[in-house]
Amino acid sequence: MTTHLSPHFTLEELIRSDTALRLGIDNNPDATQRENLRKLCLQVLEPLRLALGRPVTVTSGFRCPALNRAVGGAQNSAHMQGLAADVVVAGMSPGAVMEVLRDAVVFDQAIVEHDTWLHVALHPNGRNRQQCLQAILRHDRTSYLDWPQNKGDTQ
Repeated sequence: MTTHLSPHFTLEELIRSDTALRLGIDNNPDATQRENLRKLCLQVLEPLRLALGRPVTVTSGFRCPALNRAVGGAQNSAHMQGLAADVVVAGMSPGAVMEVLRDAVVFDQAIVEHDTWLHVALHPNGRNRQQCLQAILRHDRTSYLDWPQNKGDTQ
């Protein structure tokens, strides 16, 4: 059975993980995490989809602590609270999606991750900062720079 969190996003797509399946990790959220996922869908993902006028694909949503460790996520990742998702949009660069997000949606943090996907998050207490960053790899380390001053700087 499909559980809709919002008109265009389901619980199943926000908890799906090939890594969890491969490692036998139970990636089911509790009631609070499910409610956070619903808020994320209604407050960020749906408004982004509407502003773009096209589907938004979630590549990583909720992560239980075991899954977060398995994928090398940050120790305090908002993914573990159900307050973050990594997304891609067919035919658009993550930077182009960031530009639309920044102008059309209230969010806490958005990060263009290595020019591959866009991480979007809500603040747990609703104190959303509208923080826009870009993660780039320099000398085998990830650096986080303010967006957009660094758009062309990826090395």
